[in-house]
Amino acid sequence: MPRFPAGQTLLIDADDTLWENNVYFERAIAAFVSYLNHHMYSPAEVRNALNAVERETILARGYGLTSFTRSLVTCFERLSTEPVTDEKRERVVSFAHTIRDQEIELLPSVAETLADLGVRHRLIVMTKGDHAEQADKVARSGLAPLFNAVEIVPEKDPPAYRAVIARHELAPHTSWMIGNSPKSDINPALAAGLHAVFLFHKDTWMLEHAEIDRAPEAQHLIELDSFRKLSDIF
Repeated sequence: MPRFPAGQTLLIDADDTLWENNVYFERAIAAFVSYLNHHMYSPAEVRNALNAVERETILARGYGLTSFTRSLVTCFERLSTEPVTDEKRERVVSFAHTIRDQEIELLPSVAETLADLGVRHRLIVMTKGDHAEQADKVARSGLAPLFNAVEIVPEKDPPAYRAVIARHELAPHTSWMIGNSPKSDINPALAAGLHAVFLFHKDTWMLEHAEIDRAPEAQHLIELDSFRKLSDIF
């Protein structure tokens, strides 16, 4: 494994890279499926229906807890075989509120690894979603002082990466995107000319799953299984 010289710029994802996130959504979804208790659709079929609703909601309203809450309620209204009362809607909303009330749980070795990397490199959080929601997570995490900047974008696509490259005057040959999502962190960053580090997380949101693209010539793609190992290469 190569070790890259000081002076790199590391764009680092937040949810499920710096702290746990999707596991709380999965618990809420499991509670939702159990509460719906559909007699015709299997739990897997209910989950597929929810995925479809989430895709619709994201296109219309973006990411975040408000969007997820709307998706749960919409899916419940579509699938319920009984009349949907206000009381039932409130129960569905309560599943999402368990996520809202969750404390930030940093992933192993994140704080100390960031402190180590920051001695040699420029660190920038790059996360997507609702701006206020993501900014609040960064603040509550206690990690903000370890970063040179925070970028919160509605979507992580090649134009978003190119805008960040331009805004921070990054040199692509010394700039990296680090994260757990092939769909949002790896493939679009490679398409924008950046190097990338894929950090495996067993609970990555299924809507972020994708085949990882091959790195174009002269670009690096490295796969790691823990945040701590970033200090071995940077």
